[in-house]
Amino acid sequence: MLNFRLNNLKLNAAALLGATLLFSACGGGNSESGSDVSGNIQIDGSSTVYPITEAVAEEYRAEAPDVRVTVGVSGTGGGFKKFTRGEIDIVNASRQIKSSEQEVAQQNGISFIELPVAYDGLTVVVHPENDWVKEMTTEDLKKIWEPAAQGTVKKWNQIRPEWPDQEFHLYGPGVESGTYDYFTEAVVGESGSSRGDYTASEDDNVLVQGVSTDPNALGFFGFAYYEENQGKLKVVPVDDMDDSNGTGAVTPTLETVKDGSYAPLSRPLFIYVNSNATSNPAVVDFVNFYLENAGELSQEVGYIPLPAEMYKEQQQKFKSFTEGSAKK
Repeated sequence: MLNFRLNNLKLNAAALLGATLLFSACGGGNSESGSDVSGNIQIDGSSTVYPITEAVAEEYRAEAPDVRVTVGVSGTGGGFKKFTRGEIDIVNASRQIKSSEQEVAQQNGISFIELPVAYDGLTVVVHPENDWVKEMTTEDLKKIWEPAAQGTVKKWNQIRPEWPDQEFHLYGPGVESGTYDYFTEAVVGESGSSRGDYTASEDDNVLVQGVSTDPNALGFFGFAYYEENQGKLKVVPVDDMDDSNGTGAVTPTLETVKDGSYAPLSRPLFIYVNSNATSNPAVVDFVNFYLENAGELSQEVGYIPLPAEMYKEQQQKFKSFTEGSAKK
């Protein structure tokens, strides 16, 4: 099981990977065979989780052609805003829901279930022509990204004296992104705390384009976007300076993310389901289909699947959730 060592986060993988039933459920529904259901399903949120959910949705559309599944990308934070207002059925999330977001959901009478669907490794990248950055420590990354660096730490040789006296250019997710929250907490030590003078986008493809065309660029985003574009990007191994994870810098791969040695940038990815939406049989059917196929499809799009028994665990917990909803 992946063991998440995240500086001040102190998160436990087993707790993260257990589907957490939050608040009391209201609403209900029972799954039907895909070809027999119809209706609309609204999904929004994380650009990192998007490739998995879109892959699942594409397969599901073939199974249930009368169900219209719409998958948007507004970032984890933007998705949770819509989700906690009851505007969407499912939110893609690259972090866990915040207490402030839970409060909004509760105020609006919304309960939900959290379902982990895959692992990801936040990947630090530079341009392929960059021949000086062979690896970085978490201290190097903090020195670059912490708020105090804005306007003062601007050149490579300010990070390591042997690096060039050239200005670097930073690319990263926007502040509504769960990837941004996760990275800043794991590296800087406080969620949402970073310098602001970087090129930000909620669309990871924009970040890929920026780094791949700028020899002095450095950026970070989900592992799948590196995998898809590795011919035009150079991955940077990261040393968390904790020998218990293995000595030296570790490159993100399917194996190092899954076994937790790529620390502190390994993380779980989630979907959250609104209990009110489970009164729609199409939503229940889709989520069951998602959990049955997430392992294979997450790997196809460049992420790391959970162990098979964990998907079975999530299926059982979702079944209990919907059955409990039906009694309300």
